[in-house]
Amino acid sequence: MAKVKERVKKTVKENVAPDVAQAQLEGTANPPVGTPDNPSDKILTVANFITLCRFILTIAFLVLFVRGGNRSLALWFYAIAALTDFLDGWVARATQTVSWVGKVSDPIMDRVLLFTGVVGLVATGDLPWWVAVFVIGRDIVLLGGNIYLRKFWKRPVDVIYIGKLSTALFMTGFCDLLLDVPQVVGPKLLDVSWLPGLNGASSAAGIYLVYLAIIFSTITAVTYYRQGFAIKDRVLAEREAETHTQNR
Repeated sequence: MAKVKERVKKTVKENVAPDVAQAQLEGTANPPVGTPDNPSDKILTVANFITLCRFILTIAFLVLFVRGGNRSLALWFYAIAALTDFLDGWVARATQTVSWVGKVSDPIMDRVLLFTGVVGLVATGDLPWWVAVFVIGRDIVLLGGNIYLRKFWKRPVDVIYIGKLSTALFMTGFCDLLLDVPQVVGPKLLDVSWLPGLNGASSAAGIYLVYLAIIFSTITAVTYYRQGFAIKDRVLAEREAETHTQNR
């Protein structure tokens, strides 16, 4: 059992941050333990507790909202969960308690929070179905690209600012759609029901933040793929050069 546990731990570390995992294995990790470049193996930390609370609040929101319960309470659950998205990382860095558990669970919880918000709003008719398809489909496409890239490059592609911005816009827009105010009458660009805010009908202002998030999210996905192809080409060129040198 202990061997299985260690094997799982090793696999997780190598997939999250292989350079850091290798440095820890070799005993050459110079940064203090508990920093982003040298995470600890601790599980019971304040930051991880905040992440757990975010998960509980997210599930509570989904159950309450989809069942048609107290919409205001559901909004508070989601809003607090969204705010803690930034809090746990800050606490971990400020208290020097960055952990491997946090590095794994935090990005997963980001996706859970995003998926829960979009699924809940689609289920109640407050958001067009295609937004859910876009959000979930985009992450599936990025996951597939990441799996393919791991054949050439073990390190994850660095997170870019516009990606964080798109996530923040999605969550803010979802919160406003949950609140359903202020209501605005947007331009009538197309007379279709699946484009609220752009079909001349009244809609919560948050829909425009969602549309903006979709634009930024698309740019993020394209940027990641461009970076991925550039990394692949560089690695293949280095391998070819190394093979040529060995064959001399």
